Amino acid sequence: MVSGARKKEIQAKLLQWYKKNRRDLPWRRTKDPYAIWVSEIMLQQTQVSTVIPYYIRFLKTFPTVRHLAKADLAKVLKVWEGLGYYSRARNLHRASLIVSNHFHGKIPDQLNDLLTLPGIGRYTAGAILSIAFNEEAPILDGNVKRVLSRLFAISAAPKDNKTEQFLWHLSGSLVPKDYASSFNQGLMDLGATVCTPKAPQCSKCPLCRLCKGKILGDPERFPVTAPKKKIPHIEAVSAMIQRDRKVLLQQRPAKGLLGGLWEFPNWPMEKKKDPQELLRLKVKSEIGLKVESQELIGSFRQTFSHFKLTLNVFHCLALNGKARGKWVLIKNLSLFPMSRIHRRIAERLDTKNRR
Repeated sequence: MVSGARKKEIQAKLLQWYKKNRRDLPWRRTKDPYAIWVSEIMLQQTQVSTVIPYYIRFLKTFPTVRHLAKADLAKVLKVWEGLGYYSRARNLHRASLIVSNHFHGKIPDQLNDLLTLPGIGRYTAGAILSIAFNEEAPILDGNVKRVLSRLFAISAAPKDNKTEQFLWHLSGSLVPKDYASSFNQGLMDLGATVCTPKAPQCSKCPLCRLCKGKILGDPERFPVTAPKKKIPHIEAVSAMIQRDRKVLLQQRPAKGLLGGLWEFPNWPMEKKKDPQELLRLKVKSEIGLKVESQELIGSFRQTFSHFKLTLNVFHCLALNGKARGKWVLIKNLSLFPMSRIHRRIAERLDTKNRR
């Protein structure tokens, strides 16, 4: 696939570059496989700068896999709050129980064992094996796909199954014996800081002379990217129902979007229906309360991976009925894990309540 001489040159140049230019990141100051595992899960679909404070706080709260396994999921979600993609936190917690109970509290160092853990796929397993254990395991995240596609002028879309399998094979063929950790992290850093999606800094790239994409005169041609799909916009209405100094929260199902988080009751808007009237009807039929809908608190927006949400929030007073949900003191709202949009509603309410 790659000639021996070219492979050795790629390995030598990248390792030399990484030694001088490696990013100083908290998870690079340890070889603890648990800490490296946590960082890799957090870094999925999330920028490094965003992850760092969450990573530090998470490890301070749960310093070992056994600490994580013993913790309530609610506490884990609360520490994770704001980082998004909450299934990662739920899977991390589930996996910690498996590691504690079936692997004697030690992160597995075998590929097949790692792949049995919730939330760990081929890339994450490869990252843990190579970075923590220095095993010759390939990695293939977005950055590495881009570097390899340009380096070898692979024009096919990386998401194509055959292309992806080819890239996995290519990545594995390049990993040098005894230097897997540095080499794979070098690939990541090169893609993140030099071989960027737009305007790659080819003059700073240690592999520039070897890059077929550069030689062909337009490295940005590689890889082919599919046009982004337009994501739908959902408009919904939410009830901030108050009784004395308490408000009503509901917990989302454990599985699915934002699983296990708490939120103010909400429903999608219906055409030609007054939002306050819709609220009164929904609260009565689905929550079991009769309420008086008052002023609009505000419209809150958040973009999720597959849709955009606008939540129009109304202040409601509970009149009578036994509610399905949990009454929470306003001053205690900060104790409940919430998505970013509902946390902003809670903070608005808390500020208003202090006046």
